[in-house]
Amino acid sequence: MNHLILFYIGSHPDSRGRLLAEILEQDDYWLEVTHDYIQWLFPNKEKSRVTPGAPTITKEIQEEFLNDEILQQHLKASFNRMLAFYGLVDTGSGIKKSENWERKKSNWFVKDTHNNLRITRILKSLRSLGLETEAIKFHEALVELAETEKDCGIGEAAQRFWAEAVKNA
Repeated sequence: MNHLILFYIGSHPDSRGRLLAEILEQDDYWLEVTHDYIQWLFPNKEKSRVTPGAPTITKEIQEEFLNDEILQQHLKASFNRMLAFYGLVDTGSGIKKSENWERKKSNWFVKDTHNNLRITRILKSLRSLGLETEAIKFHEALVELAETEKDCGIGEAAQRFWAEAVKNA
């Protein structure tokens, strides 16, 4: 069985020896300063420039994710953890600011950061692996935040990448 699938099932570690559950339990500081887990949580079809040995989505991996409820649940858990990191929450009907939005937004929303690239990766991965609805809701929330929050520091280029990621996973 593929290493990424085994990681996502929860039975095998990533290339650094971390299990999925261990990564999802990390605090926000760890998630911010550690840069090689995001490629495991949200693999894409193209190779990572930052972490060259990170897994990529093949047709076989995509099929497994699309047809396995456990993989879908674990992907959703990864997504929800990153939403919490960004100060957001999935309400079921949409993604909204969480109660700690004001504190968390300063880490990514008020200026262009590497988190813009992470968000692009997340959107692409969700689309490719069967959580298209979540990707669309996330993108809609990002657009709404950019339009309604006065201290938005997200550049137009990042917003274009996000729109493209939702269209062309």
